[in-house]
Amino acid sequence: QVQLVESGGGSVQAGGSLRLSCAGSGRTFNLYAMAWFRQAPGKERSFVAAISRSGGNTYYADSVKGRFSISRDSANNATYLKMNSLKPEDTAVYCCAAQRGLVLRPPIDRRVFRYWGQGTQVTVSS
Repeated sequence: QVQLVESGGGSVQAGGSLRLSCAGSGRTFNLYAMAWFRQAPGKERSFVAAISRSGGNTYYADSVKGRFSISRDSANNATYLKMNSLKPEDTAVYCCAAQRGLVLRPPIDRRVFRYWGQGTQVTVSS
């Protein structure tokens, strides 16, 4: 079992950057595939980015490709989401998710992830 805590959200102007962090508990963090999802008001939770257990494979939603970058530091039980060139439509609560032993295959569905953090708010103003 793993517990996840996100941090790094905030308010920025369009074009700005933020780096989200997801801290995980447990000694087997490297066995978990990790992902970020987001949920805007009135919308369903949607996939943003994912990274494989080894960190060797990454996946992105089309809407964030070229602007966001996911990474992980398994030695420190952490996953990151660097967000550049932020747009007002990126405004949402961002949650990290984890699933042990998962082999990531697009399209990546939120229903395959068992463990979730509480989320961190990102607000982008125009």
